[in-house]
This record gives sequence, C-alpha cells and structure tokens, in this order.
Amino acid sequence: MFKKFDRKEARLRRKKRITKRLKGNSFPRLAVFRSLKHIYAQIIDDASGTTLAAASTVEKELAQKISETGKTTGTIEAAQIVGQTLAERAKEKQLETVAFDRGGNLYFGRVKALAESARKSGLKF
Repeated sequence: MFKKFDRKEARLRRKKRITKRLKGNSFPRLAVFRSLKHIYAQIIDDASGTTLAAASTVEKELAQKISETGKTTGTIEAAQIVGQTLAERAKEKQLETVAFDRGGNLYFGRVKALAESARKSGLKF
C-alpha cells in the first residue's frame, strides 16, 4: 500500500536535506522556525554548537513592538521586525555574513519577509 502524504514529514525531509548542506559551511547559519502564531530565528555557529544571536515574536519587547503596529505575532510585519532585530543583534557581535537555513519551509510569506528584512538591515547571505 502507498503511504498517505504527510506535509509535516515532507517538511522535515526538506529541513534535513537543507541543513545537511549548510552545516559544514564556514559561515554561521541563520535558522528559521515558523509556527502558526510565532516566528523564531537564530544565528548558530555549528563548529562550536552555540547560538550567537536570536530573536523571536515570543520575546516581550518584540511582542510589544508588534502590538503597537496593530498586528499580531503571526503576520508578515512581525517577521520583518524579527528579521530587523536579529540583524541588529548580529551587527553588535560583528557578524555580517551568514548562510540562510529556511528550515524546510518555502521561501515565501513570513520566511521571505524575515530574510529580506535582515538583508535590508545589513546581514549578507
């Protein structure tokens, strides 16, 4: 019998394939996770296994900033604010170039908004 198509399993397979290609890089990896209500982004140094910078819509200061715009944490505008904040935190730690790991998600919508916002704020990938 054929196995029923499972969207979550397909995303996890894509994630594994993308992450495997990016992990051996000399650059830190900008990893993105997207849920229905929130978006999380962190810059990871795979050589040492440490997180160098992180930002998400769960943080109180970012959630307040997003609510001031009249939007919720699961919107494109929220993803843009997270991308901008992450780029600023990366600049503070003298990080300019990263490899973008979209986590198996399509480069569309909130993931794309986060990436383009980080690029506008000075992060290169």
